[in-house]
Amino acid sequence: MFENPSLEELRDILTRSKTIAVVGLSDQPERESYMVAKEMQKRGYKIIPVNPKIDEVLGEKAYASLKDIPDSVDIVDVFRRSDALPGVVKEAVQLSAPVIWAQQGIYSEEAAEIAAASGKTMVMDRCIMLMHSLLIQKHE
Repeated sequence: MFENPSLEELRDILTRSKTIAVVGLSDQPERESYMVAKEMQKRGYKIIPVNPKIDEVLGEKAYASLKDIPDSVDIVDVFRRSDALPGVVKEAVQLSAPVIWAQQGIYSEEAAEIAAASGKTMVMDRCIMLMHSLLIQKHE
């Protein structure tokens, strides 16, 4: 049975990470993915949009898939349905990114097993922005 990293581990992840690839990032300002990515960008993270339907969002070039990203990534943040998560994780484990983070409401035991088998840290059903607010901002 999957268990998220401890709050201490999440704090460490958010503290040491600088670059977040956001899978499913929308260019629509009213979408949750846009709001969360914009806020994380404001908090100092480099955002790399991953969405084959857009060219650019939040002033950053968008990539069609994770494998197209030329830069190194610290966290792959996923805004896709739970049934799409195993496929995204299969692609994400090919990157050097040590952490795969599935947003609130997104959960897949299969995806967690794929991540674990590749030595990646998996976070599921947690909003990265809310965790950052809880663990980082209130301590600054």
